[in-house]
Amino acid sequence: MEQRILGKTGRNVSTVGLGTWQLGADWGSVTEEDALAVLEASVDAGVTFFDTADVYGDGRSEQLIGRFLRSNPDLSITVATKMGRRVDQVPENYTLANFREWTDRSRRNLQQDTLDLVQLHCPPTAVYSNSEVYDALYTLVSEGVIRNYGVSVERTDEALEAIKRGNTATVQIVLNAFRLKPLDEVLPAAKEAGVGIIARVPLASGLLSGKYTAETTFPENDHRNYNRTGAAFDVGETFSGVDFATGVRAAQEFSQLVPDGVTTAQAALAWVIAQDGVSSVIPGARSASQARANAEAGSVSLEGSLFDGVRDIYDRYFREAIHPRW
Repeated sequence: MEQRILGKTGRNVSTVGLGTWQLGADWGSVTEEDALAVLEASVDAGVTFFDTADVYGDGRSEQLIGRFLRSNPDLSITVATKMGRRVDQVPENYTLANFREWTDRSRRNLQQDTLDLVQLHCPPTAVYSNSEVYDALYTLVSEGVIRNYGVSVERTDEALEAIKRGNTATVQIVLNAFRLKPLDEVLPAAKEAGVGIIARVPLASGLLSGKYTAETTFPENDHRNYNRTGAAFDVGETFSGVDFATGVRAAQEFSQLVPDGVTTAQAALAWVIAQDGVSSVIPGARSASQARANAEAGSVSLEGSLFDGVRDIYDRYFREAIHPRW
């Protein structure tokens, strides 16, 4: 699989990484055996980048990754984790003392003395413009606790603020065929500054798998059920903030653009990879077979008609409702 430099980390990572929210089993059941099989299948398929967070399963995702890497010491895997969502979301909680506590916990979970990349996990907007926050993060770098730091954001203005900071290594942002605003300013600014872009929610919570219908339902504890109005966290994390029924209709049109021999999900991932400035896209997987299929998207080539079609679908279905918000 193609490897790209992950921004200011200087590390080579696979264009298709692995998002591991699912492995925390916060929504839907994933056994430890299945979780470890997903990690193994991803690595076998060429994945060299895992993204996790201290809040996924309250540390379960980190712990499983740590166990897997300890059992496979010869692997060269870059692990990015995130911190900050286990406390009340107020700017006052983003302090050096808390950063030390949070990173120490992640180091134990991941069984790593030094964390490869730590990202602030969609903190309050005011945090992104607080110089003391970046000073605290740099202190952890200077002390050898973390190698690099970045941010995960909900909105493009937050991304642009973080990119201005000289030592921000990466920005993680929602980017998919139904969420195009990052293409306007964020990706060009990041490329100019040498900041890596990690694209999350690349399948719009599964809409872009092409498998859903208007009648599809989800379990009670699945965010695709309980967070459709943003009751639990930013609604942009669930179906990219689009109305489900509208998203299903748009996904059906997207599927018609997909070339033969490629799944709808693979085409959606390949579209993200093709965007100038993207370092890695991080789809999740609940099974080894899904992990392998996602990784295959790294070798998919797309025709220009699909890119034109994505723009057309976005303009007709989403631009008015989505573009101003994130």
